[in-house]
Amino acid sequence: MYYIINGHDLTDETVSVLMIFYPNDKYIQTDTTDKGITLVSRFDGMYAEARLYMEGELKAKDRERAESDDRSEIKRVVGLSIARAVNSVMHIPLPWGILTGVRPAKLISEGLDRGESIDKVIEELHAKYLVSGEKLRLMAEVAKEERKIVESGKGKIGLYIGIPFCPTRCLYCSFTSYPLKQYAAKADNYIDCLIKEMEDARRYTDGRELESIYIGGGTPTSLNEAQLDRVLCAVEKNFGMPEEYTVEAGRPDTLTREKLRILKGHNVNRISINPQTLNDKTLELIGREHTAAMFINAFEMAREEGHDHINTDIILGLPGEGEKEVINTMEGLMRLSPESITVHTLAVKRASRLKETLDKYSMTDAAAMERHIAIAREYTREMGMRPYYMYRQKNMVGNFENVGYCKENCQCIYNVQIMEEKQSIIALGAGASTKAVNLDTGRIERIFNVKSVDDYITRIDEMLERKRALEKLL
Repeated sequence: MYYIINGHDLTDETVSVLMIFYPNDKYIQTDTTDKGITLVSRFDGMYAEARLYMEGELKAKDRERAESDDRSEIKRVVGLSIARAVNSVMHIPLPWGILTGVRPAKLISEGLDRGESIDKVIEELHAKYLVSGEKLRLMAEVAKEERKIVESGKGKIGLYIGIPFCPTRCLYCSFTSYPLKQYAAKADNYIDCLIKEMEDARRYTDGRELESIYIGGGTPTSLNEAQLDRVLCAVEKNFGMPEEYTVEAGRPDTLTREKLRILKGHNVNRISINPQTLNDKTLELIGREHTAAMFINAFEMAREEGHDHINTDIILGLPGEGEKEVINTMEGLMRLSPESITVHTLAVKRASRLKETLDKYSMTDAAAMERHIAIAREYTREMGMRPYYMYRQKNMVGNFENVGYCKENCQCIYNVQIMEEKQSIIALGAGASTKAVNLDTGRIERIFNVKSVDDYITRIDEMLERKRALEKLL
């Protein structure tokens, strides 16, 4: 996929809209229209124009007038002209219109914060961004739930702790994650450094109300029992007990009864056990190294050990899965009755094995994905759940969304706060990203830890020094 831009510098925005129509393609900036599919985007100070060429022949064009010279308005009309030109040839549904942002529900909240009515915000998003009625209703419902949590969390802070180890690397994964078999000898050194960072971070949490702690990864429960207990003891010693305490126990093959007892003994009050799918053929294909039966066994064992708030993650659009497989997964979850389900749409990440070998797999198209999402939504409704948070990613199959559904009073506070960005979150561990939020100015400052486990271990003092900036920011 080739593109030419004139009169503006909105390269990222141009590519983001093209990705809606030509996902997982290569996007190459050029100066000629005589090869392949080429999009020409121009802005003359008042009008945005897009032209679509195929092998040098003009196939479609569109022109949109900007209502002001504000940069956000220029971005909008440039994107709108591209979408309308391309879709006059492609003719695909655009449920999210030209919205490409990660946090769509924030647009509703921002409008409400400006004093606008919900009806006005929705009308504008539909007229100016072509968002469908169904997605606008979803945005409004999620925004309503998120605003309750954001309001109750004002003045509080969150804490994230990263354990970047997994039994194996899944086909679709792009997270900071290291196979434990190769890194087992470094796990204890990593924990030493993590505890050192916890002890240092106390200076930023003392005197502030800690609303949530979230231990993620990787897979935290890939640590052995002694290592897991050591990490949780350090958390308890340095930070106490927050309102919400989540540990990702994502891979069922990492769970033992003793680990579940350790989690319960340290007052962890929310865990996430993630099958991604309950179809064994798919599980083998994506490299999970567990079966559906193993997931069910782990879930039931967690219930036996007293865990009464369990989340499960699933991914729609995994290679080779159709409606039958989605229904099988949702039927299995309904029998288990978790407190929440996060429904992800597959995103083909640049750093994943899936991206490197994409041509080997049969991928779900947009129309099928829309049906799969509808199936999952119907099952969650039948389970008494409602949507409470949502986010989007680049390269998502069908340009859809990830949605968290939950039963009454079972929202994940951390998930909402990380999406809404209205609360400071201190992040510890390799690959962790701290966010310091100034509610008066809306400014967000980020402090990054190095991603590599080896670098984190050897440069831990540098990580502590980087966080000194928090003394002025918090």
